[in-house]
Amino acid sequence: MTTIALPATSSPARAGEVDNRAAYLGFGSAYVLGHGSTALSQSSLLALPGWLPPTLLVAGLAAGTVFATLAAARAQRGADKAGRLSANLLGLAWVSAFAALFLAITGLSSTMDNPELSTVLWPAGSGLVVGLLYLAEGTVRRNLLHYGLGTWLALVSAAALSLGTPGLFWLLTAAGGGGYAVAVVLEHRRLSRIGLRS
Repeated sequence: MTTIALPATSSPARAGEVDNRAAYLGFGSAYVLGHGSTALSQSSLLALPGWLPPTLLVAGLAAGTVFATLAAARAQRGADKAGRLSANLLGLAWVSAFAALFLAITGLSSTMDNPELSTVLWPAGSGLVVGLLYLAEGTVRRNLLHYGLGTWLALVSAAALSLGTPGLFWLLTAAGGGGYAVAVVLEHRRLSRIGLRS
C-alpha cells in the first residue's frame, strides 16, 4: 500500500508565541465598562456614583495587565537568549512609555494652568501609548493581529482628542472596546491556525 503525506494544514507554532485572549478581554472590559460608564455619566444619561467609572476602568486594566504579564512570562519559557532580551526590553518599554506620558500630561496641565486637561489626555494618551507599544510588540513577535490592534488603538485614541468629553469616551468605548472584542475572536482563529488551541 502506498502512503501519501499531505502538507500540514496549520503552520507550526513559533517559540515565544503568546495567547493574548485573556489580556484582550481584560483591557476590552476596561474600555467598555470604564470608559462606557464615564460616557454615560458625563452625558447625564445615567446617574452613577462618581467612584464607579474609575473603579471599573482600574479593575479592567488590572486584569488585562495581569493576564498580559502571565502570557509574556509563558512566552519567554521557549525563547532563546535574543528572544528573552527582546521580551524584557518590550516590558521595560511599557514602564518608560507610561513614565513619559505621566511627565507630559503633568507638564502640559501645569504649564497651561488647566488641571482638567488631564481628564482628556489620560484616556486618549494611554490608548495612544498602548497602541504604539502593541505595534512594537507585533513587529518583534511577527504577530499581525497585535500589530493591527495597535494601529487601530493608536488611530482611535488620537482621533478621540478632537472630540472633547463625553464624545472622547463614547469613541473609546465603541471603537476601542470594539477593537478588543474583534481581536479576541481573531486571536482564537490565529491560535487555532498555528496549532495553539486552549
